[in-house]
Amino acid sequence: MSIVTPTTAAIETALETMPMAKALTAGLRKAMADDPKVILMGEDIGPLGGVFRITEGLQAEFGKNRVMDTPLAESGIIGTAIGLAMGGYRPVVEIQFDGFIFPGFDQIVSQLAKMTNRHEGQVTMPLVIRVPYGGHIGAVEHHQESPEAYFAHTPGLRVVSPSTPHDAYWMIQEAIASNDPVMFFEPKSRYWPKGEVDLSQNSAPLHSSRVIRQGTEVTLVGHGAMINVLLGAAELAAEEGTSVEVVDLRSLSPIDYDPIVASVQKTGRLVVAAEAQGFASIGSEIAATVTERAFYSLEAPVLRVAGFDTPFPPAKLETVYLPDVDRVLEAVDRAMAY
Repeated sequence: MSIVTPTTAAIETALETMPMAKALTAGLRKAMADDPKVILMGEDIGPLGGVFRITEGLQAEFGKNRVMDTPLAESGIIGTAIGLAMGGYRPVVEIQFDGFIFPGFDQIVSQLAKMTNRHEGQVTMPLVIRVPYGGHIGAVEHHQESPEAYFAHTPGLRVVSPSTPHDAYWMIQEAIASNDPVMFFEPKSRYWPKGEVDLSQNSAPLHSSRVIRQGTEVTLVGHGAMINVLLGAAELAAEEGTSVEVVDLRSLSPIDYDPIVASVQKTGRLVVAAEAQGFASIGSEIAATVTERAFYSLEAPVLRVAGFDTPFPPAKLETVYLPDVDRVLEAVDRAMAY
């Protein structure tokens, strides 16, 4: 019997270049095609395809019973999705913008996150809540927030955020396949830059962090849109003679600490960066945990680069508020000075 191996042409066709927005569309399409219990719900996600066009074409392909436009009522959307999940469906809810999630906050933290525990594990909650989040789009109040720490703090929820089109394609499918509720935070400023997506092979499990740039002197950790900033800072640091390692969290709850701790044990320095406010943040948690687990490897205090502890400002001031390459490099220089 002969063994058939893929041709080079076949392997190449599995690689496609696309923006994150279209990678998410492709991931949703694949999940819906694989499982008829997967349904989409949200404001204007039907014929319009959502504000960011993530669901574009899916209602025409799968019908109005599986891609449903909803009223402008986040609490009602999420409450309905909870009932559908209890009934055996796998709903995927779109929250139009990050700041719009708070009318549904009670449903998420009081019901969704606790339902499985309340029923002693007998009821699963296979529900995904997609949340476009973060700044860099020049929008108004409630359209550029980073509320991920609220949900990472809530037991019973899984919280993830891709930074590349490839991760977006695979992570949305993994989130939909999970029997636990997943908060899926999508960095809206990274929706349209293109990247390579391997449609044939996933590269990492849903809740794994990953070293995406090797270095020896300073570790940079972040997630979502901040990864692009950290990679830019690492490039400039290298030109100045400083070797920087970059770790992409990917999962915010649970956090995969092993690659982070191993990196800090090698470099001796850690800078954690995020768009969200620094107080009581995911960056705070990482700083504390790494200090506990790798204290004797640290050559400098763990430093944080974050948004300021104020409400998100008007669009003209977002470049002042949001961490950029210069602020990250300043933290790298401070860490190296110890």
